[in-house]
Amino acid sequence: MRKAHVMPYKSSDRRAITGLGLLFGAMYFVQGIGEPTEGLVGQPVKSFLKTNGYSAAEITSFSALLALPWAIKPLYGLLTDFVPLFGLRRRSYLLLATVATTAGLLGLFATFTPGISRASLLAALLIPSIGIAFSDVVIDALMVENGQRHGATGRFQSIQWAALYGAAILAGPIGGYLAAHKRQEFGFLICGIAAGVSLILTWVFVRERPMPSERRGARAAWLTLRQAAATPGLAAVAGFLFLWNFNPFANDVLYLHLTEGIGLDEEFYGWTVSLMGVASVAASIAYGVYCNRVPFGVLLHLSIAFGVISTACYGFVVGPKTAVAVTLLVGFTYMTAVLIQLDLAARACPPEVAGTAFALLMSVTNISLSMAIAFGGNLYDRWTASWDAQTAFRMLVALGTAFSIGCWAFVPFLRRHVASIESSQAANPAE
Repeated sequence: MRKAHVMPYKSSDRRAITGLGLLFGAMYFVQGIGEPTEGLVGQPVKSFLKTNGYSAAEITSFSALLALPWAIKPLYGLLTDFVPLFGLRRRSYLLLATVATTAGLLGLFATFTPGISRASLLAALLIPSIGIAFSDVVIDALMVENGQRHGATGRFQSIQWAALYGAAILAGPIGGYLAAHKRQEFGFLICGIAAGVSLILTWVFVRERPMPSERRGARAAWLTLRQAAATPGLAAVAGFLFLWNFNPFANDVLYLHLTEGIGLDEEFYGWTVSLMGVASVAASIAYGVYCNRVPFGVLLHLSIAFGVISTACYGFVVGPKTAVAVTLLVGFTYMTAVLIQLDLAARACPPEVAGTAFALLMSVTNISLSMAIAFGGNLYDRWTASWDAQTAFRMLVALGTAFSIGCWAFVPFLRRHVASIESSQAANPAE
């Protein structure tokens, strides 16, 4: 299978990695601004639903449904791996996805009214959610292909996520301001413009040689998906990712607890999102420095330990000062753990089915997150009614911590895979 590439290069690996890193970073920065569930419009949309009287269970179910396009990423991977569009596997799909995202967000800006129903808002946001999820698969496929070629998956991941959370530094206070002043429509406008920037970046910088006019049928795609799923170590990686990401108090419940249970205002919450971004950028930069210097087995244990820390410490949030301290700690520990997992997933993927295999692992992560959000919202409502909001939240934190600790059960199953990763790391030492 012929691999797509980004802007042909004839210089050294170091220069190629720099150029690719800049492109991937720029695309992830735009995604961090425009993604509907956690980007700039994430808080304004939750605030809109809360103001209109929807319960925690209804808000979390809204977010879970909005995240569904991220759960079917293997479908996008199969398309971009096996069904060339206009003779191209990557560029054409990336252009199509960014056009859909831009049109969907700008269209919502033009039609949004304070009286819009939850169902209508969900339907409108699903278009850009699908577009961003699809473009994420294509960018990740390019990252895996080029990262494995240059032994730089860890570096590319650190660049991408530093850019994503760099966007969060800007999106947090802006989203908080828009939520506080009930100007959700301007969030859709800003995100639509950001999506338009990603369209321009794709058009100008993503280059790919046309595929031969061979036909790749559904049978070939299915066989490849089976091949990806049967890759040694991939099932253990998938199980590990599912359990680690099943955190029932994350995202929506956390937002509702901090703004209603503790009483933080919308703008202050927006600033905590920005602080999370600062700490996450620091973690991403640090990981890019040491990812190829520390044995991967050590990093794997570190990801679990940091997962436990980043979950358990939310039980100590009681006011603005503790919210700031915990946010900074969680930003660094959580991001470090996520980067290790993403690096593990990227190294586990067969390069010939990079888009499908990586998307398969990421869909496991997204399914786990969506299930946890809906599950946590229902428990939060029930336990708040039975006891109080603080007790309900702390019980969810304890439950999330237990799931994180359970990840150590997968370590024996990952040992052989970790050994192969370290062999690959030795063959591609850090420069």
